[in-house]
Amino acid sequence: MDKDEIRNLHPTEIRKLIRKGEFSSSTEGCADGYAQANLVILPEKNAFDFLLFCHRNPKPCPVLEVTEPGDYNLKDLAEGADVRTDLPRYRIYEKGECVGDVEQIVDLWRDDLVAFMIGCSYSFESALLKANIRLRHIELGEIVSVYFTNQPCKPAGIFKGPMVTSMRPIRRDQLVRVIQICSRFPAVHGAPVHVGDPGKLGIVDMDKPNFGWKPEIGADEVPVFWGCGITPQAVAMKAEVDFMITHYPGHMFITDRLSEEFAVL
Repeated sequence: MDKDEIRNLHPTEIRKLIRKGEFSSSTEGCADGYAQANLVILPEKNAFDFLLFCHRNPKPCPVLEVTEPGDYNLKDLAEGADVRTDLPRYRIYEKGECVGDVEQIVDLWRDDLVAFMIGCSYSFESALLKANIRLRHIELGEIVSVYFTNQPCKPAGIFKGPMVTSMRPIRRDQLVRVIQICSRFPAVHGAPVHVGDPGKLGIVDMDKPNFGWKPEIGADEVPVFWGCGITPQAVAMKAEVDFMITHYPGHMFITDRLSEEFAVL
């Protein structure tokens, strides 16, 4: 089943399709109006340091829910949802190295694993679209452009490293409106972290994103950067943690919570 067919389904229905192996594509643009979340799963021995890292770096790592060790069911974002099966694709790391991608992690689950659900910028995209803000990566069916930067996060325990950003080209005359809209959603990355010159973030070639769409930036547009939930993957890789499971880039967990539930007035 393709994305156009499921775009307007309720999240519970989409997760059923994912669980049955009938949908394994990017979730960008799916379940319009509902919040999505990044996933990071770590052994309990690393969980406190990671939680502290997220607390110190809320722009790229806003925590929405944390499970008890060994518990693979969510309570708040989607009651009873299973983090082992309800994302379209997962990425596996050992000692900081990616060792493979899979469509479910039931066979990899352990009693010491803790799941962290991190806010995702996909959650505010529906608000931008409703304000007639053009998001060309969605029009093209692509994953948003993602870049590693030279901006250091605040360290915590073994976790330290650079902020990762997502980038969307925005028309100059819409910049103020975009910042106003996104500022209402601090739980899903909130306002941009940088507008304009990518060189100030240490990005030397916009044509070579680390993940996602190779962007086309029009003459009337500027690149706008947001903190990205791939940041935890980057710092865990740098820390060379023994074992980690994350979402595959662009393949998020779709929650039962409306994005507006995370908005502030």
